[in-house]
Amino acid sequence: MKINRIKSIVFTIAVFGITTFATAQKSYNLDSKSTFSVAGTSTLHDWEMKSASGTGTASLNIANGKLTDIEALSVTLLAESIKSEKKSMDRVAYETLKTDKNKNIKYVLKSAEKVNETTWELTGTYTIAGVSKVYKTTVKTAVTKDGVNFQGTNKITFTDFGMKSPTAMLGTIKTGKDLTIKFNLNFNL
Repeated sequence: MKINRIKSIVFTIAVFGITTFATAQKSYNLDSKSTFSVAGTSTLHDWEMKSASGTGTASLNIANGKLTDIEALSVTLLAESIKSEKKSMDRVAYETLKTDKNKNIKYVLKSAEKVNETTWELTGTYTIAGVSKVYKTTVKTAVTKDGVNFQGTNKITFTDFGMKSPTAMLGTIKTGKDLTIKFNLNFNL
């Protein structure tokens, strides 16, 4: 009877150890294939600026091929890596972002809540043009062979971050106040 009890304890410890190992938190790095963009409107045309040069880390739990927990996530993007197809537009954007004093755009996760198997509600702080603001973001997730993909968007305004909507051509071209941030992030081991 004593031997059976010892076997039972050893079995329980082994199962607990395997379960803990299978769901262990791991650190992931942002892959170079990740993309970011900001889109808006103007009196002349809709526009979009893109970047693929962010850095970041995430602390994630994956069990049985599913994302089970997001412990931490942060992304930093060099503000002047965001480009349009026109250098004059880039210059105006960098003035608006105050890149002479604020070199980076940052995102830091505060909390994550699972909605379903592939959807999460993330609450985090964006820092843009030196101003920080907390936003909720609904993201779609997919576990890949190398890590996890996150896709989502956020609606923001220039004034949220203390910026003025840019103008061009002596004020004849005006930018709309609303912006959409889009991201497609791959975090890999």
